[in-house]
Amino acid sequence: MVIGPLTSALAIVCSRALRQAATRGLVLVLLCATAPSVAADLTAGEVRALVAREAGTTPVDLSGRNLAGLDLTGVDFKGANLHGAVLKGAILAAADLSDTVLDVAVLRGADLRNADLRRTSAFATVFAEADLRGADLSGARLVSNFEDANLEGANLEGVMMGADMRNQPMGLMRVSMRNANLREANLEGADLSRGMLEFADLRGASLAGADLTRAEMAGADFSGADLTGADVTKADLRNARLLKVRGLDSVIGLDTANRQSAQFD
Repeated sequence: MVIGPLTSALAIVCSRALRQAATRGLVLVLLCATAPSVAADLTAGEVRALVAREAGTTPVDLSGRNLAGLDLTGVDFKGANLHGAVLKGAILAAADLSDTVLDVAVLRGADLRNADLRRTSAFATVFAEADLRGADLSGARLVSNFEDANLEGANLEGVMMGADMRNQPMGLMRVSMRNANLREANLEGADLSRGMLEFADLRGASLAGADLTRAEMAGADFSGADLTGADVTKADLRNARLLKVRGLDSVIGLDTANRQSAQFD
């Protein structure tokens, strides 16, 4: 893509604005998530050196920095502040991002295979089209955009993705996993209440004890999934596939869900 003066300026503004005032709203991060990337603020070598220098002292602060496209494979970011950072297309495979702050960060198209994201805070974060196969996100707070992301085999046990109805100053904020690949993912005990999972691929996933109340799951495929004790009260299951589902007889609220044209055995 050729970046013209207008789009280049937008990318620069995004990089600076996310660094200085990322807390000011969701509109900015959504706009910046689709803006063309400009050169990263630091090289991969500089990031690695900075992380190594701060190791054992205070968590590294890379809030608002543009790190788009960098190869940061295996870097130990544990506890780092990456609030508002731009990591579009970055390679973070096997990186340690546990306990980090990723609120309002942009990781569209990033490679996060086998990354450690346990207990991460990711509010209004963009993971769209990212590769999270085998990643560990257990115990994380993920009110984020995972549309078209690949989470096959990922561990999302006990993740908090449900909408917080007590704190909605910018309107209803909730996780979006539309068209996401969640095959064989572990979502046991996950809070996905009011989440958007239309056409998500959940074949073979474990959703035992998950909270799916009022979730929008039209067209989702649960074939072979484990729904033992899951709560689907008032969920939207129109055109969903629930073939060979385990624990279907123990699902809570199935009689209240919209099951129009859903497929059962």
